[in-house]
Amino acid sequence: MPITVINRQRALSVDLPSLREFAAQALVECLKLQQRNLGALADLPEVSVVLLSDKRIGELHRRFMNDPTPTDVITFDHGEIFISTETAKRQARQFRTSLEHELRLYLVHGLLHLCGFDDKTRKGAAEMSRVQVKLVDRALRRPVP
Repeated sequence: MPITVINRQRALSVDLPSLREFAAQALVECLKLQQRNLGALADLPEVSVVLLSDKRIGELHRRFMNDPTPTDVITFDHGEIFISTETAKRQARQFRTSLEHELRLYLVHGLLHLCGFDDKTRKGAAEMSRVQVKLVDRALRRPVP
């Protein structure tokens, strides 16, 4: 299954080739995990990751979730993951990480939603966070497929 990463924002410079390589690795790791969950990731024809500005993700957030504020990542069941680079940059400063690290976390977070993970409860959020950190680490160590 292909995964594409598209940059639709101009506010921040992003190492797109590196993020695309990571996305392919993360998808492989999530597909392994998929066998243990009920999500539909394996049934999707493709996954698209779209990098957006805060303004654009805020518009999506308002339209589909009735909340006009920017957010970090929005995932749709049909295989689209939208990520705000500006939110990632702010979070990177707050957590003393890098933009690249935050983008990778958000990408895996979106993939986990497609695997059936849900972070609406405290228990679900804790499990999702634990798996997310583990998968980011695995995907960073895995050779490109």
